[in-house]
Amino acid sequence: MEFHAKEQLPGLLDWMRQQMKACGGKTAVIGISGGKDSSVVAALAVAAYGKENVVGVLMPDGIQPDIDYSNGLVEFLGIRHYVFNIQGGTGGILDEMARLGLKPSRQTTVNLPSRMRMVTLYAIAQSEDAGIVLNTSNLSEDWVGYCTVYGDATGAFSPLGMYTTEEVIALGAELGLPEKFLIKPPSDGLTGLTDEDNLGFTYHAVNEYVRKGVVDPAVKEKIDRLHRTSRFKFQLMPVYHNGLPMALTDETDYYK
Repeated sequence: MEFHAKEQLPGLLDWMRQQMKACGGKTAVIGISGGKDSSVVAALAVAAYGKENVVGVLMPDGIQPDIDYSNGLVEFLGIRHYVFNIQGGTGGILDEMARLGLKPSRQTTVNLPSRMRMVTLYAIAQSEDAGIVLNTSNLSEDWVGYCTVYGDATGAFSPLGMYTTEEVIALGAELGLPEKFLIKPPSDGLTGLTDEDNLGFTYHAVNEYVRKGVVDPAVKEKIDRLHRTSRFKFQLMPVYHNGLPMALTDETDYYK
């Protein structure tokens, strides 16, 4: 099935408006990296809510060599924005761990900045006029669990969660974003490696597998393993059902 970004946009924008209303929100708060996902979500938010109701948050961890992309994006969209350096937060936690004699694992050092950025986004959102944090993950990343729980996997709702990386680029082009914001290779911001370097396969391979079922057997094994072991990131926290009666119910499955 051929992807047509122009046909997708009306339904997507209407859904975003419905979600914002359901959250009781007004102001979309978006972490801006200058890459395709945050750029497209910001552009979608401008189209859905108007630029006066969109806030971009740039969050370098110390010095960010490619922050010009982020500055260029908020300038292009004409949205209000903050530059919030998270180094004091991440550094403070690591310093306190050292004081306690705790040696941070590699997972700690990789995931801490992502979680600090989400803490920052929620602090800003709750200080704005009915601010709501929008998730910026895409289907390709989520399928293999390339995200951080309580970090970039978080948000009130996910406009791009069912779009592959290539479809995100097409949406961005249809929204009129300059190409430079759509082709910047995503990286972990720590090691200097791209997502695909870390994963050991391309997002294109994931996209072909997800949409067409076509994949190299060796890559299939890697994708399937990562998908299987990362599903906990996308589920509600399990709760023990003790068999005691519930007089009230709600529209979720949490209490069933």
